[in-house]
Amino acid sequence: MIEQLLEYDTELFLFLNNLGSEAWDTLWLIITDKLTFIPLYAILLFLLYKKFGVKSLLVFVIVVALMITFTDQVTNMFKRGFERPRPCGVPDLADQLRFIAVRCGKYGFFSGHSSNSMAAAVFAGLALRTEYKNLIFILLFWSAVVAYSRIYVGVHYPLDIVCGLTFGAISGFLFYKLSQYLLRRFVKA
Repeated sequence: MIEQLLEYDTELFLFLNNLGSEAWDTLWLIITDKLTFIPLYAILLFLLYKKFGVKSLLVFVIVVALMITFTDQVTNMFKRGFERPRPCGVPDLADQLRFIAVRCGKYGFFSGHSSNSMAAAVFAGLALRTEYKNLIFILLFWSAVVAYSRIYVGVHYPLDIVCGLTFGAISGFLFYKLSQYLLRRFVKA
């Protein structure tokens, strides 16, 4: 059963990856770059500051730093634990995929880009939902685009993406709850 699932995952990867074209490659390389969305993170921090103030912002910054560290480390643990090669590192797929990423990496289960972007989207979307009720939908869409970029550039299978998004959503929710607890305990006391 697992082998069949992985075969379907590979077939879906090849289909989605081969939808790309040279005309769009630069855009997707920009989207997949970790530094591209620093302005978005700065805007989200500003909105948190605007809504909650400087003391609460300090709590948010600490919690978000812990959240990103957590999602990164768990992602790395899964990658080393499962040792599923990235599609760009599978010799049998080399002539079937479009690999345009800067580097391939060794293992890919599950996607750190997916988990980190989804965790940030859920966290910020929940924290700001009373002021900006549709922001969470925009952020979830953004996270899905970032996640898809990893398939487009040839470094992750769809299952890597789905698992990363799921883990990120759970992490974002749990760290949001942690931030609310810390705010009640230390800031609003």
